[in-house]
Amino acid sequence: MTAPALLDTGPLVAALSRRDRFHGWARRELAEIAPPLLTCEAVLSEACFLLRRVPEGPAAVLELVRRGLVSVALDLNREARAVQKLLTRYSAVPMSLADACLVRLAETTSASLLLTLDSDFGVYRMHGRQVIPVRMPGELVRRRSRRH
Repeated sequence: MTAPALLDTGPLVAALSRRDRFHGWARRELAEIAPPLLTCEAVLSEACFLLRRVPEGPAAVLELVRRGLVSVALDLNREARAVQKLLTRYSAVPMSLADACLVRLAETTSASLLLTLDSDFGVYRMHGRQVIPVRMPGELVRRRSRRH
């Protein structure tokens, strides 16, 4: 994959947890992507929390950052107003801070592709109306297309 890759919580957790049903998919996808995968601190926080019962789970998340395989690419101090607007716009979904940060990151990273397990990214739009390019497991894509 040559486009910059944005990383959501679901694929990160799946890649680090062998018990996750999308573990194989996440590992295969991540193996195809040239590092670094771009993300935000909210995604890392969610992943550490969700992996808290996996031996070395939170440490593995931070190890990916330390090794430069995952990079925090959004400065929330600078992007707070734009992120706040997204949270307000999608409050009925509802949108998490991590999702808002990833939408903003997609807006500021040209030609990016988001790895996610979250069908809400089919609802969210960049710059108000542009679809966010995503990659997700085939079974989720099929389920998502039936819902929308």
